[in-house]
Amino acid sequence: MSDVTAWLEGALGVVPRDPLLYTRALTHGSHGSDTYERLEFLGDRVLGLVIADWLYATYENDAEGKLSFRLNALVTRASCAQVGREIGVIPFIRLGKQARDDGAYDSDNVIGDVIEALIGALWLDHGLEPARAFIRKHWAALMEGQQSAPRHPKSALQEWAAAHNRKPPVYTITDRSGPHHAPRFTVTVSLGSAGEASAEGSSKQEAETAAAAAMLGKLK
Repeated sequence: MSDVTAWLEGALGVVPRDPLLYTRALTHGSHGSDTYERLEFLGDRVLGLVIADWLYATYENDAEGKLSFRLNALVTRASCAQVGREIGVIPFIRLGKQARDDGAYDSDNVIGDVIEALIGALWLDHGLEPARAFIRKHWAALMEGQQSAPRHPKSALQEWAAAHNRKPPVYTITDRSGPHHAPRFTVTVSLGSAGEASAEGSSKQEAETAAAAAMLGKLK
């Protein structure tokens, strides 16, 4: 526990007052019944609140739709997992044997969930400001990439189809693999005679977005 506490102090920037909160935040359902799920629920909302407030203050001229797009890009599982890897959370995630064998340590879903749970624990243990400080520090690089709000690949593909008198893109799940806690989806997007493209993701939405991006690449 001393190793975990030392890591938490460095990663979160505070001394844990309630170590059990953080132990729970690091515990996957495969390890036991006292899991991170409720803390993840809370942390997801805290993350969304802090990022929304940050975006609102930063992009004063953005309409609601553009702010929503920026928000959605910043609070994805992939974004949370990126932060998790950067702060070195993986060795401290508590997994059952089967989940370890299935490669859950490398799952964006699991790592992202744990980061949200840690944010929830930080909120409960220390309040809003330390949670805000953690998020602002570790999402700063992601925010820098938001200087412009590019069109979402699915929206861009829809616009291309309309501009070229094509029917709207059709997305089809062509494969689903992996364990329940770390699924992989393959989605194929079709534009009729214009062709099709496939891509993978850890969620249906992520795979659809990747497929749309792949299709746009073919159309250039």
